[in-house]
Amino acid sequence: MANKRDAFSHTKWLCKYHIVFTPKYRRKAIYGEIRKDIGQILRVLCEHKGVELIEGHLMPDHVHMLVSIPPRISVAAFMGYLKGKSALMVFDRHSNLKYKFGNRHFWADGYYVSTVGLNTETGRKYMREQEMADIAHDKVTGERRDPFEG
Repeated sequence: MANKRDAFSHTKWLCKYHIVFTPKYRRKAIYGEIRKDIGQILRVLCEHKGVELIEGHLMPDHVHMLVSIPPRISVAAFMGYLKGKSALMVFDRHSNLKYKFGNRHFWADGYYVSTVGLNTETGRKYMREQEMADIAHDKVTGERRDPFEG
């Protein structure tokens, strides 16, 4: 069940979450060099907070993360930290983005979170297949589907 390292002195825990968040205005900003930088930034920030990044996928207009967050950190506090610090780091590395996003707001307000629990493989499979499903839907219908709707 819980790994040996997923424990405090008197507590064992298994707190896994599937989190989805988007750039401001759903801009397709996660491409090329910025994609590599965002991935690296998110990994480093997770590491600093003691959060295990189990799996992550950067889509052109949203981010999927499967994370294990210690119970001493709330999901809301972690997401505030992650989105706030990553936005500052993205703008430091790519100063040309300030003209598109302005005022150092890279991420849109809010996020989607779902508990995963013991069923980790289902969340991983969904995240892997998400991009292919989006591409197929776009080709068939010619319209963009919102990943936050069923």
